[in-house]
Amino acid sequence: MTKILLVEDDPALGFVIKDNLTIRGFAVSLCKDGEEGYEAFSKGKFDLCILDVMLPRKDGFTLASQIREKDTRVPVLFLTAKSMAEDRIAGFRAGGDDYIVKPFSMEELMLRMEVFLRRSQPTSTEETLRIGHYVFDCRNLVLLHPSGPRTLTHKEAEVLKLLCTHRDRVLKREEILKSIWGDDDYFMGRSLDVFISKLRKYLKSDPAIEIVNYHGVGFRLQTQP
Repeated sequence: MTKILLVEDDPALGFVIKDNLTIRGFAVSLCKDGEEGYEAFSKGKFDLCILDVMLPRKDGFTLASQIREKDTRVPVLFLTAKSMAEDRIAGFRAGGDDYIVKPFSMEELMLRMEVFLRRSQPTSTEETLRIGHYVFDCRNLVLLHPSGPRTLTHKEAEVLKLLCTHRDRVLKREEILKSIWGDDDYFMGRSLDVFISKLRKYLKSDPAIEIVNYHGVGFRLQTQP
């Protein structure tokens, strides 16, 4: 059974989400504040975390950062009443994979969840890509290097895979955004820059690798011989 960690301090909304997910066959652990959410995550194994941003005792961004210290693979979906670009970007920097803005329908929430849960399903086909001195294990979200492995989040892995698949050609920003987030609005564009910055940091051990920014156009992954 798929296990969901839901951290939401609004009793009514928390009940509605948990009830709907339970009816759909999910095992939901509902926590009412950030400290309780972290304690539950530390003791259990979850397939997806749904975190409200504005939480008592520990906010959602802080909780996500602490979850990422323990597990870089588990998808993190933020519930937020905030729609400013800075708040969304802060969520991605904290390790979030996606967010949904309140008010939302259960159908919308389910669609967002299914994207991550489908990608988490095991497969018999292992896909690896070589990037300079790195080997990228796409299926297991692991970037291998002689200095040691790094586990990526789902969204980081998706962006890197897309760049690798189209290496040595300029990928337009709107192509990346629509392919991965399904939208190419301004807020998403700002968020993409956060992920590109993270990937550059992860790949910096090989100076021959560069993610080139074509201002206002897009990005290109290139490796020097």
